[in-house]
Amino acid sequence: MKKVFIPILLALITFKASAQTDPAPETGSLQGVITTGVPFLLIAGDARAAGMGDIGVVTSSDAFSQQWNPAKYAFALNKQGIGVTYTPYLSKLVNDIFLGNITYYNRLSEGSAVGVSFRYFSAGEIELRDTPDQEALIVKPNELMFDVSYSLRLSERFSMAVAGRFINSDLKLGQSATSEGRAASSFAVDVAGYYQSEEIAYNDFDGRWRLGFNVSNIGPKIKYDDSGSESSLPTNLALGGGFDFILDEYNKVGVSVEIDKLLVPTPSDSNNDGSIDRNDDYYNESFFSGMFSSFGDGDNELKEYVWALGAEYWYQDSFAFRLGYFNEAEEAGSRKFLSLGAGFRYTTINFDVSYLFSTSKVVSPLEGSLRFGLTFNFGDEYDEY
Repeated sequence: MKKVFIPILLALITFKASAQTDPAPETGSLQGVITTGVPFLLIAGDARAAGMGDIGVVTSSDAFSQQWNPAKYAFALNKQGIGVTYTPYLSKLVNDIFLGNITYYNRLSEGSAVGVSFRYFSAGEIELRDTPDQEALIVKPNELMFDVSYSLRLSERFSMAVAGRFINSDLKLGQSATSEGRAASSFAVDVAGYYQSEEIAYNDFDGRWRLGFNVSNIGPKIKYDDSGSESSLPTNLALGGGFDFILDEYNKVGVSVEIDKLLVPTPSDSNNDGSIDRNDDYYNESFFSGMFSSFGDGDNELKEYVWALGAEYWYQDSFAFRLGYFNEAEEAGSRKFLSLGAGFRYTTINFDVSYLFSTSKVVSPLEGSLRFGLTFNFGDEYDEY
């Protein structure tokens, strides 16, 4: 679908709210909402996690663990798996903006596994004009990512993983309709860990504990033009815990909670000139030091944390129903939504679908979109329970 005005594109590629410059009531200083480059990396790329409020760092292993916590691959029940997903974006407004993802993993041995994934975000087709009667320049902005991970079990119940990622952002934003901006690229790494307990017998049911963490997208800022404009990668800390209620041989319920925080400096008017721009300290801070300063550079750090709750019910390991809720403070972007999901498993094939309902005044770009996922599992099976 063709678009005429460039501001529409900017709205499409913005995942979090744009920076605010209202004085913070507590201090009277200027502080903005945290924004980053390549925000498509934070979009839930699989229907299973999306159905549980975007929770994936602590759920049981599946083909799409690469995005959330690659350390889970060391606990995969199948030797190999391929997952494919499709996510319509802003589906209520346009029909050609989407996120696609394909992932493959291979459990090399009892204690190690590798994963590979490719993600592609298309912002559709856009017409650029300097004047109404000028012949349009048709551009197709897109962003993509390719990564590889390796996970290793350090003990019977705990594993860690590292992942390397190449990122390319080709937004094609030139200074005029007759010139195109150049693509920007960067690289990043993830460091993740996952713990899964043995099956524990309680009075009326058996249970299993799960813990996980992932520090994702650690890497240098991405540069979009020759003027020196740079944007931080969406470096993110995710921590989660969960418990599986194994009621009997047919019924199982897993509950999970996750807390996330962007490890990116909070925009602030450090030089007190009345505006937040590249002259302020936060803009010139390196990505590495910014990861640590991000824990104490805001007026209210607690509001920069987001949390999510999710539950998954399985019947005979064949049918699944999922429910989740995601919450972010209004000052940080006001992403709040309820999600529903379902899954079906037949022999080696899994099919997942999810739907999202916004519960905030800020409507999610994924409102009204059905997300689909298809997984093919093959090879030997492992008994982890």
